[in-house]
Amino acid sequence: MPTRSSAPSTSQRWRRCSRARSARRARRPSRPRAPSTPSTATRAATRGSRRGSCPAWATRGAAARRAGRTRIPRAHPPPSACSTSCSDADVVRRQRRLALGVLLAAAALAVAAFPFRATSWGGFLLAVAEAGVVGGLADWFAVTAIFRRPLGLPIPHTALIPANWEGLAERVGAMVGGRVLTPSYVVQEIERVDVADLLARGAERVSQADLETATRAVASWAAEQLTPATASELVARLRALLVAQPAAPTLAAALRIARDNGWDGRVVQAIVLALADAIERPAVRATVAEVIDELLTRYRARMGVYPRLWIGLAELLGVLDRERIVTALHSGLREVAKNPDHPLRARASEIVAELETRLTTDGALAARVEAAKNELLATPAVVALLDDLAAALRRTLLADLAAPRSEAAAWIAERLERARQALVTDAALRAQVGDWLKARVSELVLRHHGRIAEFIANGVRALGPEGVVRLIDEHAGDDLQYIRVNGTVVGGLAGGAIYGVHLLVRLL
Repeated sequence: MPTRSSAPSTSQRWRRCSRARSARRARRPSRPRAPSTPSTATRAATRGSRRGSCPAWATRGAAARRAGRTRIPRAHPPPSACSTSCSDADVVRRQRRLALGVLLAAAALAVAAFPFRATSWGGFLLAVAEAGVVGGLADWFAVTAIFRRPLGLPIPHTALIPANWEGLAERVGAMVGGRVLTPSYVVQEIERVDVADLLARGAERVSQADLETATRAVASWAAEQLTPATASELVARLRALLVAQPAAPTLAAALRIARDNGWDGRVVQAIVLALADAIERPAVRATVAEVIDELLTRYRARMGVYPRLWIGLAELLGVLDRERIVTALHSGLREVAKNPDHPLRARASEIVAELETRLTTDGALAARVEAAKNELLATPAVVALLDDLAAALRRTLLADLAAPRSEAAAWIAERLERARQALVTDAALRAQVGDWLKARVSELVLRHHGRIAEFIANGVRALGPEGVVRLIDEHAGDDLQYIRVNGTVVGGLAGGAIYGVHLLVRLL
């Protein structure tokens, strides 16, 4: 049958300590309590009257009296709780005291063994203690010299970190940037990230309400930032960007995209329909008629006598009438808009294709287009038009966001919701987006990898010499203090070994 251990448990030891403290308090003479000041008494009376008139205070006081009569055991922390709650600085201070205690113990042993140095065992202890003191002092000097000057003495090659902290920052940055975070390592770690899975999980967490809230918040912030001065500045930057960007290649690319997607036919149809609708308006019809009269007059002036006679006869008979010409032009435009296979539409497509080729090969045409673009953007009418468009856009956006249901925010949120659903359901799209993101991040890393070392060096340099010393002391100070302890112990062992060899040689 197993026997119970006679050693008291932790709870028993705590109870004994509590009883001992209670006994000491009971033996102490009671001190008279100082009378309360009038202000304190007044406040106590006020609180008492207030509590007496309030049922909540009465209930709370009764609960407090019941709790006072109930004995609540005190919870004592386990012995290891203090060590887990100490900070790094406390640990360093404790290890520093340990190292100093070991060194003082070696010195005390040397003092105690000095009178018995003539004996073999006394000489052995004295040798061990002296060597331990020497080893402890040497390691104390070495550890202290890393951070500061020992005893404040201007000894060469001390205070190494404060004296070389700038070079240390550069070396740390070069080491981390060149040997640890190498381009191949960073790119390899980026490739290991499953971006598609991250996109899927992130898209599943986001709801349409979240998208609407975020869109409205971003749009409101953008509208607040878009002041009239900011709008004018944006227009100026846009105009400068358009001036700096060559127009011919951009126009050629736009025409190529339009032809590849079949938009050129739609553009021609829209232009023709717009012209036909414009001719139906009386003012535009009168203007077109005047242009036709002017063209006929110029044509008649260039022809000879007989063509003039025939033109005059046609006008006299009513065959050549400007109203009939305008009506025929209107009917022709309607026919071109309705018939996709109309020869004029085919010719328009050919002209677009030829213009695309000429914009990329004809330098003279490109120069004329560029000059026309610069002249158009420099005209006061275009500048005023762009400013008016920016102001109108700002007013429209503010009015839309002020409404209970913003159409702009709802439109953007709807597109974002479609993109979110596509990311959730389409694995191929997620993989494509993930590969694109990885490629872009890898390009950024390869392009700016040289700045990693500079970034780390600047971060270390920003700490300053005192900050670097404090950082290293907090994170490695306890190990450095153990170096002092080991120096004392190893020095003592070495001294004892040397003294033992000395005794052995003397005996031989």
